[in-house]
Amino acid sequence: MPHQGEILQEAIKNSGISITRIVEEMGITRPTIYRKFKEDTIDYNFVKRIGDIIGHDFSQDFTTVQQSTLPFVTPVQKSTVTHPVTPRVTSPQAADMDLSKQLMALQTKYIALLEAYNELLLKVYGPR
Repeated sequence: MPHQGEILQEAIKNSGISITRIVEEMGITRPTIYRKFKEDTIDYNFVKRIGDIIGHDFSQDFTTVQQSTLPFVTPVQKSTVTHPVTPRVTSPQAADMDLSKQLMALQTKYIALLEAYNELLLKVYGPR
């Protein structure tokens, strides 16, 4: 199953719009977008901006698991449990995987924040 970066790359390829045009409109570099193509999860704002440029709605392209990381998809509400639930003990491997996922999510958010900051700098100060 392709991850979000691969889905994004395929949609761009199918749109016929050049990477050069996309990176120029977004105010990012080519290496940045190619790095995004390798990521498992991509920030919603980045996906939305690409979708706006290429005229593509990505809300139907991601699986349920992938959509849970994107804010444009409303998560399904689970029913509340009325009886007490015994906490499940997880193995150290599961905890390490969870921490790795959290770290990757933080890294993705940090990169998105840096890119937004760079955009703001370009708006305020203009290109070099």
